[in-house]
Amino acid sequence: MEPIKIHKGVAAPLKRSNVDTDQIISAIYMKSISRGDGFGKYLFEYIRKNEPDFVLNQPAYQNSSILVAGPDFGTGSSREHAVWALYDYGFRVILSSRFADIFRNNSGKQGLLTAQLRQEDIEQIWEYLEDEPGREITVDLERKVVVLDAEDIELPFEVDPYTQYRLLNGLDDIDVTLQNEDLIKEFENNRPSYKPKTLPIKTAGDVKIESAEYDTRSPIDPTVGVF
Repeated sequence: MEPIKIHKGVAAPLKRSNVDTDQIISAIYMKSISRGDGFGKYLFEYIRKNEPDFVLNQPAYQNSSILVAGPDFGTGSSREHAVWALYDYGFRVILSSRFADIFRNNSGKQGLLTAQLRQEDIEQIWEYLEDEPGREITVDLERKVVVLDAEDIELPFEVDPYTQYRLLNGLDDIDVTLQNEDLIKEFENNRPSYKPKTLPIKTAGDVKIESAEYDTRSPIDPTVGVF
């Protein structure tokens, strides 16, 4: 995934609390399990259709990449689709004074920064954005501050060190695992031949995949029914 170090973009003020994952994306779109299926067009679909003045319907915020939300953002079910929808729409940072734990953990694994600020700082950012709709702000993950550039104000935020490390380096779960690729290969090479193997995925290209049939070199007697 793409690393985040310093992100500058248009910020949209979402002045609502308790925005749950069903509001972010309806459960009817959870039939697909691939994040590349264009979930962004379903982001806040019900609200956008029924509230013409909703923030993401306003021209000034059409290209927003930072969402400044009220407290308790991402509550409800633990669907990853909520993160996929936000990311596919174009958001890279969510600011709030409180996040649901599962949503926050899902976000960090998918390249979406959830930065936690004091509620009074969130309200200061809202005022800053409403003074001039469509304003950009800067989120510095290395220093863990939100910068209101026009007023030269810096507001600190919290993010756990491991998530910060992963986002700064663009590491998802697979990337973290592959950091130990040499050790994994060494383990597999030394593993007894009669034990199960880790085989290449079918999409790995032109890779010969050996059969998992019984190995006659195994010390296990196949007649006793131990497999």
